[in-house]
Amino acid sequence: MGEFETIAATREPVTIDRIARDLGALGVQEGDVLLVHSSLSSMGWVCGGPRAVVMALLKAVGAEGTIVMPAQSGDWSDPAEWNNPPVPRAWLETIYREMPAFDPLTTPTRGMGRIAELFRTFPGTVRSAHPQVSFCANGKHAAAIVAEHPLTPQFGEDSPLGKLYRLPEAKVLLLGAGYHACTAFHLAETRLDRMPAKRMGTAMTEAGARTWKWFDDFAYDSEDFPLVGAELDARGMPSRGAVGSADCRLLGLKAGVDAAEAWLRENRPGL
Repeated sequence: MGEFETIAATREPVTIDRIARDLGALGVQEGDVLLVHSSLSSMGWVCGGPRAVVMALLKAVGAEGTIVMPAQSGDWSDPAEWNNPPVPRAWLETIYREMPAFDPLTTPTRGMGRIAELFRTFPGTVRSAHPQVSFCANGKHAAAIVAEHPLTPQFGEDSPLGKLYRLPEAKVLLLGAGYHACTAFHLAETRLDRMPAKRMGTAMTEAGARTWKWFDDFAYDSEDFPLVGAELDARGMPSRGAVGSADCRLLGLKAGVDAAEAWLRENRPGL
């Protein structure tokens, strides 16, 4: 939907105060730690665009709260697996040799949306150092959440997701985004007994020098996350409401991960 259509479909401008009020009605409280997955286009015409959304999120959780967003850079991965679009196989060795190392300050996000990309550059935001699946955070617990993000397992117990799991005030906010985007469910995948593995690669800095690094990790798969979400909805676990025009869900992160783990163990054969 273009901006002309968005304006036509919006009854009144969606402002910072409106977003903050809607978040409060959804159940967001001061002091919350929110892992946010967002879709700006779903919210209607936002007065101030992604900047207004970030400002409203920070306002909703207050000085004692923390906002966290995925800051994934999927193009810092093995080019042999790229398919949207693919590159010629003759290019692979050049990419392995010349792709610049991931830099938390300057490497852009990919496929995360305008809100997450703006949040990456917002004053006070810090970013974890994982070259493929970093997280950004802003607020009281930000530095602790993004510190020492291990290369592998990238979504495991020592990752930002594992740290969020251990914070009782951590919640997942699906701000117009569906369960397919719910990164927290990947933590549940790392707990499966026979989760398949795969080789991954990235350009990163190691021992002060740029290098192409191969490593092994789990073969993460979000294809059935909407089915996990449907089960959570059926059980009434998330609170649900509108923020602007966006259909939103708010869910305790620990409870969501535990429920996802139980669902995956039951519904993924052999795991």
